[in-house]
Amino acid sequence: MVTPHSTPPKSPPEIVYPDSDGKPMADNTVQFRWISVIYHNLAWWFAENPNVFVAGDLLWYPVEGNNRLSQAPDVMVAFDRPKGDRGSYKQWQENDIAPQVVFEILSPRNTLKEMGRKFLFYNDYGVEEYYIYDPQKNDLSGWLRGEAEVPEMARLDIIEEMNGWVSPRLEIRFEVKDKTMELYRPDGSPFLDYNTVQQRLQQAEQRAETAEQRAETAEQRAETAEQRARQLAARLQELGIDPDALD
Repeated sequence: MVTPHSTPPKSPPEIVYPDSDGKPMADNTVQFRWISVIYHNLAWWFAENPNVFVAGDLLWYPVEGNNRLSQAPDVMVAFDRPKGDRGSYKQWQENDIAPQVVFEILSPRNTLKEMGRKFLFYNDYGVEEYYIYDPQKNDLSGWLRGEAEVPEMARLDIIEEMNGWVSPRLEIRFEVKDKTMELYRPDGSPFLDYNTVQQRLQQAEQRAETAEQRAETAEQRAETAEQRARQLAARLQELGIDPDALD
């Protein structure tokens, strides 16, 4: 009961979950290109599935009430979550579903301590597949969540051989070549960067335009031949010759 001389109880302050951690998405063009390639190719592949959410550099908050506990994976994929824009991924607003697949692309600035903290975070909060690629060293590592009698006790285990590995969730294949990593979609087509996609689209458009021009040229030739045939038939009739009798 509030008396005239008492102070009403204060409501707890609203917790703000920032949409940015203030860190850059990438430290160099190589890192950014790989993040873009993985993000865009996964987004293209799952474009027709309304319940696969793909994001890049999006802050993920796993626990309601704790705005200091977060990570921003370079690329993450959450199955059974709808597409749509988000300022951040608040797990309690996402049917308590953690992103199942996470990618990190290393830059020279990344430290072992930082990557160790990230691994513990992803391990503790439910990531099923975790992939790290260092483009400078062409080094690819992966972890897969194992099985346990108590599901909450399952941990991320190292994938011993990544060359030829197929992601259980994404169904994409990893190949480690002499100087780079290659990724392949389930249909066998390779991941492509934006410039390559644009070049191929332009080439396809040019081929279509060329085919259309050829078709128009053939049509014009056919019309010209038909006009000449009509003119010849008219001339023969003027000379008293039945054109049909010449067949």
